[in-house]
Amino acid sequence: MDLEVKKVEPQSQSDFKQGSGAGEEESRYFVRLKGTLAPKEARLCGWRIDNLAALAAALALVVSKQGKSERKELETVIGNKAGRWRALTLMDTFLRSGYLEEDEEGLVKLGWRMRAELDLPSLMTLLAESTAPFAESSEPVEEDQASMEG
Repeated sequence: MDLEVKKVEPQSQSDFKQGSGAGEEESRYFVRLKGTLAPKEARLCGWRIDNLAALAAALALVVSKQGKSERKELETVIGNKAGRWRALTLMDTFLRSGYLEEDEEGLVKLGWRMRAELDLPSLMTLLAESTAPFAESSEPVEEDQASMEG
């Protein structure tokens, strides 16, 4: 595997504790893939595709709201596709695993694990370039009706 070592940068002063020595700071590092996983390898990571889609939607919503969003709003967006009970479970999973963080006011922001594992600019580019699947109407509109409507 093609791996790299990266230093975790603290987002706030409280993220890392001061070291035992005078003026020492605790540093944290992690190992991650340099590239992307093939679909066959991605299946082995343990996440279902719909869970990954919900995570991508949650991250996109948080980013679009300047880095913070209300938990209830995220649950509503995920719940529209996955159902309310599943949205609650997924949000707890994302928070517990570090992809998202929740503050005392109930606002959700990007978590340490998201900053460590994901290439956010690439994800946002992929989401912006994606198109919704073409949905055809079950009933074709006749030309007479179309000219009357518009």
